[in-house]
Amino acid sequence: MQKLTLEKKSKLTKQQLLHQKVQKNVKEKARGRPKGGESISALPGPVIKNMNLSDEIRASVTLRDAALAAAGTATHSGSTGKQKGSKKTGGVKKSWEQPVIDAEEQAKMEDLERRLPLQVSQWTSSGSLQRLQEDTEGAASGDIRLSIHSYLEACVFARDVERAQRFLLSQHRVMSRRRHLNTGVYNIMMRMWAKKGNLNQIGRLFILMEEASLKPNVGSYCTALECMGRNPSCSPNVIIRCLSRMEKDGLSVDDVFSRCVFRQDERDMVLKAVHVVTPEYRPRLDAGATASSSSLVHDFYTQRSDHQYPKLDFTQEELQERFKLQLGMEQACTATIDSVEAAKPVTEHMARMRELLVDQRAQWQKILLQALRESKKILANTNSKDYRLNLYPYLCVLGDIEYVDIMIQSVANLPPSGESLKILARELGNRVYTKYSVLQKHRNQMVDKLGNIYNAYTDLLAKDTKALVVLPSEHWRQLEAEQSSGPSLHGGETHWPYIVSLELGTFMVELMVKNLKINSDILNSAFERKRIPILYHMYTFRSTRQIGFIKPHPILTQMQQDAMETSLTFDSYVIPMLCPPVPWTSVKSGAYLLTPTKLMRTVEGATQHEELLEKSQNLLPVLDSLNQLGNCAWSINKPLLDIIISIFNDKGSDKLDIPPPLSEAPKIPHFNPNDPAYTASEKAHMKREVINARKKCSEMHSLRMDSLYKLSIANHMRDQIFWFPHNMDFRGRTYPCPPYFNHLGSDVTRALLLFAEGKPLGPKGLDWLKIHLVNLTGLKKKSSLAGRLQYANKILKDVLDSADDPLNGKGWWMNADEPWQALSCCTEIANAVRSPDPTRFISHFPVHQDGSCNGLQHYAALGRDVIGATSVNLMPCDVPQDVYSGVAQQVEEFRARDAQNGMKVAQVLEGFISRKVVKQTVMTVVYGVTRFGGRLQIEKRLKEIDEFPKDHVWEASQYLVRMVFSGLKEMFTGTREIQEVEPSP
Repeated sequence: MQKLTLEKKSKLTKQQLLHQKVQKNVKEKARGRPKGGESISALPGPVIKNMNLSDEIRASVTLRDAALAAAGTATHSGSTGKQKGSKKTGGVKKSWEQPVIDAEEQAKMEDLERRLPLQVSQWTSSGSLQRLQEDTEGAASGDIRLSIHSYLEACVFARDVERAQRFLLSQHRVMSRRRHLNTGVYNIMMRMWAKKGNLNQIGRLFILMEEASLKPNVGSYCTALECMGRNPSCSPNVIIRCLSRMEKDGLSVDDVFSRCVFRQDERDMVLKAVHVVTPEYRPRLDAGATASSSSLVHDFYTQRSDHQYPKLDFTQEELQERFKLQLGMEQACTATIDSVEAAKPVTEHMARMRELLVDQRAQWQKILLQALRESKKILANTNSKDYRLNLYPYLCVLGDIEYVDIMIQSVANLPPSGESLKILARELGNRVYTKYSVLQKHRNQMVDKLGNIYNAYTDLLAKDTKALVVLPSEHWRQLEAEQSSGPSLHGGETHWPYIVSLELGTFMVELMVKNLKINSDILNSAFERKRIPILYHMYTFRSTRQIGFIKPHPILTQMQQDAMETSLTFDSYVIPMLCPPVPWTSVKSGAYLLTPTKLMRTVEGATQHEELLEKSQNLLPVLDSLNQLGNCAWSINKPLLDIIISIFNDKGSDKLDIPPPLSEAPKIPHFNPNDPAYTASEKAHMKREVINARKKCSEMHSLRMDSLYKLSIANHMRDQIFWFPHNMDFRGRTYPCPPYFNHLGSDVTRALLLFAEGKPLGPKGLDWLKIHLVNLTGLKKKSSLAGRLQYANKILKDVLDSADDPLNGKGWWMNADEPWQALSCCTEIANAVRSPDPTRFISHFPVHQDGSCNGLQHYAALGRDVIGATSVNLMPCDVPQDVYSGVAQQVEEFRARDAQNGMKVAQVLEGFISRKVVKQTVMTVVYGVTRFGGRLQIEKRLKEIDEFPKDHVWEASQYLVRMVFSGLKEMFTGTREIQEVEPSP
């Protein structure tokens, strides 16, 4: 006891000494300041013209408060009396008060900060939350600053101001943590205080920025002006000095209005403050860039006097109604559609299973709601350090029931084989962020403005409006400039870092695993009744890595399979858009109306691509290309859809790529491994059979659900016209945003899609349809176009038979490489041939075309490489050229030469060099694949050849990758020279 008493006294003495030192520093800082409570704003202008902005903005902050804020310390709650002359409005609010940190505690805090890059994922939470350790450490170190931004924004959004203040001060006070702060972090809090018109707090935050050696940016001045606009008692002198300081920092008022992102009425308040001192000021309208500076596309942007942007076959009123439908779906963040399996008759057992699931989900909802609220209460009251990130703000951005609904839906979508914990957690976290982002846009009052601009934007697309010369991006930017008052449409929101979504999702998964249970006798009353979890956290191996896995209990899986529910619920972005997409105008603005969308697809957690993208200049041609693709309207081939659904509901077809139901899956054998009747070899054989049967069942379920999703979405859109917004990957390759059903999908999905707007075939259109049909069969790959057309005319009777009786006729189409596209093409040819005039036949049929190793095509063109260009079909030829076969032939010549010279590996490879072996390496060499990566690709192909001796795989792949690179160098001289050019310093 005596030792503890001495330690307490020593600790108290250290605290008192530290407190005295701080108070001494405060007095020293206060000596050069005005005495008493004299307001800085009351001083004459000339006296303070050399003072910094922090002093100028402290117009109504008392000396004592400003000094304490500068010292980063607040008075103890037990302090009595006020400084002479101080005003009531200048008192420090309790939410800013902090106890003085003793030296030992500060040392601990700094030690933790040194470990923060590796521990940022360790959020404060109740219980022993299962921590993810899969590939998060590297991403976490680069996400600290982004985590701080998102954490503060979540606190402010949830109106937890006190938590946000404590967190910012705790980061600011310790030098090792202060380095993670930037001006944007302080701006978040300034924005919040500006809404309240509290100039005192704005001044304190400017002081903290000065202490952190940070310079105010245009956003900082914007919040200050907004606050002044909201504060009716603000002196014009303060506004004048603020504008003067902006000018000294190289910023103008025009910069505020052109570079800042506004929310709610912020822009109007800033303008109000400016008008106090400059009543005649009007923000300059700037619609942004209207032409590309790239010489490659300059003519497309400048020489268009005789061109008009094409119209859609919709009136303006129809497009505006479609906008409302799409907006409603995105506001809900989900879309529930009928399953194509709904047509099956409902049996008594199915009805019972559905009732059981409804009852269980209602119970699970109540249980999860209670568990979530208890966990939040614990998190809110946890005595954690202020500088530790906490999940609590992220659990407050939505209503409790919304988190529960997200969790219940994830249980319904969980496959029988389970899901990786990392993937499941990421999906849950992303769903929360999407809802949060949509709510932010509602609170920022941008939805109404979006509706006004979109309604005006339909002038460009509607058929009953005047034709315009401008492009979608140009028209949209012009409309934004004209309707500049109010909130900005896009930007300003901080995207949650990968680690935040992952940890939030993991927290939700843990809630489900711990609390969701079911009676063990729910399906069989003979079993003993007890409460068992419906989800299990397991571990499995993928390659050599152990990963967490969440697997549903077989009882839950059986109930869901037997219920065969008639509806499916998707995230709203999964469904094609019901109106033309918002045009891309920047890297952060475009595609969906409210749903956040990335312009460039990146690996989760990677940030370097996004940073480089934001620095990229002259992206206008890329954005306009995406807009052009997105404005293409689509429809469903309904007759073909009905045929596919009938086969899908009738046990499927492996030949036609329609997956069968799980009832057709092999039965999993059951045996007792402890039965002495089995020998060791028999047990091993039966175990392998069990593993293979389970793997087959899992694969069949995955394929079946994928087809179910695609067909159900297609059936949902069967009477609709729809659009696919597009984005791209790092190579510039474009993709539709909806992941399941799009025109880049499988043979089935491509066959189901038609252009909404048809065109007359013209004099050559029917011939091209016939050539396309032959291409789909894969029978005449080496024939000329004339030869293919001749073959199509020869088999025209089979084509017409396939169109007339696809299921009971000769079935010629079923033997094509792409059978469903072939059948769709047969139907289109039949309709055209039987029309009065095929040249006037209106066709909606899309013809898919692919480049011949498109990467090499670009390099051959850039290098003016005639030989290389010929091999990738850039030069006219009678028959198609195949670069992969050409490289394989070149490599075979090298091999034969080396084999003749006695090289062992070349002799072993005799007869094994084929187009398939070299194709992947040839295809990816232009995307930067190295010899190491190329060797792995070839090694994989060689392992797939059963006859190839496995003990020579490594040596053979090493040899072949050298030969492939040498062959490419000989065939594509100009191409390889371009790749090997050293960049200039």
